[in-house]
Amino acid sequence: MITVRAAGPEDAAELVRLRREMFRSMNGHDEPGGWEETARALIRRRLADPDSTLGAFVVDAPHGGLAACAVGTIEQRLPAPGHPTGRFGFVFNVCTDPAHRRRGYARATTEALLGWFAERGVTRVDLHATPDAEGMYRDFGFAEHSTALSFDLSRPNG
Repeated sequence: MITVRAAGPEDAAELVRLRREMFRSMNGHDEPGGWEETARALIRRRLADPDSTLGAFVVDAPHGGLAACAVGTIEQRLPAPGHPTGRFGFVFNVCTDPAHRRRGYARATTEALLGWFAERGVTRVDLHATPDAEGMYRDFGFAEHSTALSFDLSRPNG
């Protein structure tokens, strides 16, 4: 049986470690940097707030640290006919430590995160999936959806 729990502020360092692992797994590069302390501080602050729009669910590793996580956020938009609450979820960090993969941890933490979204009136959840994870998300019912264009303000135009 897999035990999933809601993450707390004390899990910030491990959540950032798993986020760094997620990026390394996705692009083959380990990219430490100042973003890590900014992320840890943000996670600590947001998970300390009982009304936070940041949700994180984890599986503890047997000998300390975290084995896996699923993290997402709720965005409050204006209500619309198909989305009467105007609450949209975004999953942006699902990762299992390489030593703990293939045990169902990503599925279990993602399921907990989706339940958290539902409890808060979220009517649509978006994410970007890697090819390896796409099957799991499709099992949950995720499918292609038309989205707007995006613009990365951190990159120069041209």
